[in-house]
Amino acid sequence: MSVEEVLSRGAHLLTVEVRLLWLVGTLYMVASVVSLSGLLTGEKAGYRAPHALVGLTLVLHTGVILLRIFETGRAPFQTLYESLSWFSFTSTITYLFVARRWHRVALPCFFVTLIASCAIFYALLGRSPEAKPLSPPLQSWWFEWHVVVAFSSYAVFVVSSAFEATYLIARRLMRNRDHALGLTVEELRPFRGMATKLVIFGFPMLTFGIFSGAAWANEAWGRYWGWDPKETWSLITWTVFAMYLHAQSVPRWRDNVASTLNLLGFLCMIMTFLGVNWLSKLLGIPSLHVYAV
Repeated sequence: MSVEEVLSRGAHLLTVEVRLLWLVGTLYMVASVVSLSGLLTGEKAGYRAPHALVGLTLVLHTGVILLRIFETGRAPFQTLYESLSWFSFTSTITYLFVARRWHRVALPCFFVTLIASCAIFYALLGRSPEAKPLSPPLQSWWFEWHVVVAFSSYAVFVVSSAFEATYLIARRLMRNRDHALGLTVEELRPFRGMATKLVIFGFPMLTFGIFSGAAWANEAWGRYWGWDPKETWSLITWTVFAMYLHAQSVPRWRDNVASTLNLLGFLCMIMTFLGVNWLSKLLGIPSLHVYAV
């Protein structure tokens, strides 16, 4: 096979991948709209349809991930384009697993699929889908372990914050009635408990992500910790979720304070993942992680 044929085949596969990812992002957005319409109409079909659509979209998204692996011959999360797709994939698959018990509650589906679709559209509109060779800092045994575990914790925190936000809205709506958003008064606490369980599950993964990132940094740059902006914000995120877990053990902080910390932790996580890259570039702050922008 000639060089021209190889390049043509690669370009064709990339075109197919991008078109499929557009379809995935659109379907996630449709699932978000359907879940919201189900809340407004109150019909039972409105609760089942978005979850079925998310499941179907995840099958397609899995195909896109596998196609990317076939194209590049490596893990599908080196560039920010790939990382955004992977973030969307892990968040929705985590939600679908957790939502089996709470299939009647559609609002978390709205939040998660909205975030997933926005991540994919940002990847498609703002990042290059070109498959590039692995950059030197990423050529490490720690790379895949660090990214897989860190993004797994991110996915868990996305779903936890969706449950937490739904709990806060439902609690407010239940001041004048005994049910709201597919939840009854008796189900409200167990539902909120799922948000806590998710953070308890994700916090050790975030901790390992930070330690593995330090090991990776030592291998790539010769130091474990250098207060790089992304390193600093990862520590801030870890601290906020540690405070959330502590607040759960203090009765007077268990409701409003803990809920605020959970949502704040989500914002810090987004800052760690994306915001630091933007600010470092915008303000000219030196960062060894700007290669991911």
